Amino acid sequence: MDQDKGLKGKEYLEKLISLNRVAKVVKGGRRFSFSALVVVGDRNGRVGYGFGKANDVSEAIRKGMEKAKRNMIEVPIKHNTLPHPYIGKFKSSKVVMKPAAPGTGVIAGGVVRAVLDACGVNDVLTKAMGSRNPINTVKAVFDGLEHLLDAKIIAKNRGKSLNEVWG
Repeated sequence: MDQDKGLKGKEYLEKLISLNRVAKVVKGGRRFSFSALVVVGDRNGRVGYGFGKANDVSEAIRKGMEKAKRNMIEVPIKHNTLPHPYIGKFKSSKVVMKPAAPGTGVIAGGVVRAVLDACGVNDVLTKAMGSRNPINTVKAVFDGLEHLLDAKIIAKNRGKSLNEVWG
């Protein structure tokens, strides 16, 4: 589900990753509710995810979108790819992310592809290992993206110029 919606003058790519119907058995029968996992990004290095639960599908998606917009992170992107390889981990899910040459495209599965598309990464190689649970996989991708290092910050911390760091 791709939707482009504006918020405060910004264009966001909103993707529904998974929608689950869960049932609670009560005295009168089953009560159904829904949970939605959503990723939101501006295709320019900012991305977030949200998990919404409600008795209605549209309400669950709306809650997920709100949480995703509140929990956005900044991702350093260098030449439309990642600055360096990293393995993101969450519980038993692992996602290997490697920078790729221009023109490679996004080599990724469904959940990882949705996050990286929303982030604005155009060339990357990925591999999801371990558990393929969508929630844990998204959290593993975000673990990897949060730990990526930005060259400008490293240069500033070392007290050097960007050219001295790059060599």
